[in-house]
Amino acid sequence: MQSFDVVIAGGGMVGLALACGLQGSGLRIAIVEAHPPTQRLDTNDEYALRVSAINAASERLLTRIGVWQDILMIRARSYQGMEVWDQDNVGRIQFNAADNGLTHLGHIIENAVIRKALWQRAESLPDVMIFTPASLQHVAWGENEAFITLSDGNMLTSRLVVGADGAHSWLRQHADIPLTFWDYEHHALVATIRTEIPHGNIARQVFHGDGILAFLPLSDPHLCSIVWSLPADAAQQRKSMEAKGFNRQLGATFDMRLGQCELISDRQTIPLMGRYARHFAAHRLALLGDAAHTIHPLAGQGVNLGFMDVAELISELIRLHQEGKDIGQYLYLGRYERRRKHSAAIMLAGMQSFRQLFEGTHPAKKLLRGIGLTLADHLPGMKPLLLRHAMGLNDLPDWLISQRSSVEKI
Repeated sequence: MQSFDVVIAGGGMVGLALACGLQGSGLRIAIVEAHPPTQRLDTNDEYALRVSAINAASERLLTRIGVWQDILMIRARSYQGMEVWDQDNVGRIQFNAADNGLTHLGHIIENAVIRKALWQRAESLPDVMIFTPASLQHVAWGENEAFITLSDGNMLTSRLVVGADGAHSWLRQHADIPLTFWDYEHHALVATIRTEIPHGNIARQVFHGDGILAFLPLSDPHLCSIVWSLPADAAQQRKSMEAKGFNRQLGATFDMRLGQCELISDRQTIPLMGRYARHFAAHRLALLGDAAHTIHPLAGQGVNLGFMDVAELISELIRLHQEGKDIGQYLYLGRYERRRKHSAAIMLAGMQSFRQLFEGTHPAKKLLRGIGLTLADHLPGMKPLLLRHAMGLNDLPDWLISQRSSVEKI
């Protein structure tokens, strides 16, 4: 029986970030992960299909926990502009880093790159032990600690168990925490595309009749990762159609902004579901990231929302530990739960409203969204406000506010 202060179920990006952030706090940390990263990553590898748009708030967290430079050394692409438009009318909005005194607005990074850097960091930390390949087989919630049995036969005790085990969280279900969920009735088609015209380090997104198409710039100036949100049947049809036809339809949907498009990877489709756990904490349990919430990818905020869960929980656990309080008591986890439920609820509601506005071809909707985009692009003070929100700078816990990243003056 090995004893820890915090046992984290899940060695993905969110769980690993929590472990790295708690190093040096005086807490003993364990990570339990069934599928460790195996591939060696370098600049010569093909691009992974799953990428994230890392905003300034997440950059601050990753810098503070000591992995940001490692991520940049593997592979990342900063973007200096964003452009969003509606295919059905002239409405559009643009953001430019230089216009706001910034070097960049964010980074497009493969999920595998972020996870690999975090894993390597966690492996090197004296306060962190990784159990892999292993998964949680049984948890008994005691008054003063949780008793955990792993699939590899190890037995652990912990004052707090953290569920960072994804959208289908075993821990959330085991703790009987209710889940509100809804089907967006869309699938995200992801792929890597070579474009005729260089992307210019600009992230672009177009709303069209039945979907949303984003081109995210990669390190090669002619390569982009696409995320194409479509009704399920349409997504499957585009996934299975021959490459030449797919390329033509992709370029036309994107209004040929980057010229001819060429598919250079497999295509993968991912069902899109919204999820919101009734509780983000319970007795000896806290939920993070997709275990607590999932949102539509149209604004690229899913992983950033999870990283801010991490930042808030790091702050709370260190504070509680320094004050000599029991870090697993639900009473003391209440502030974490209130703050993160509030942030997640606002994001979920905002994304749902935004998606409904830009979905469909009803003339009134088309007029309204055209006017909305035009006003947002021209009203004084509106774009800086939207940009701060997109960069996550309104959602920072106190301990990260003083952490300066290379995104500074907005």
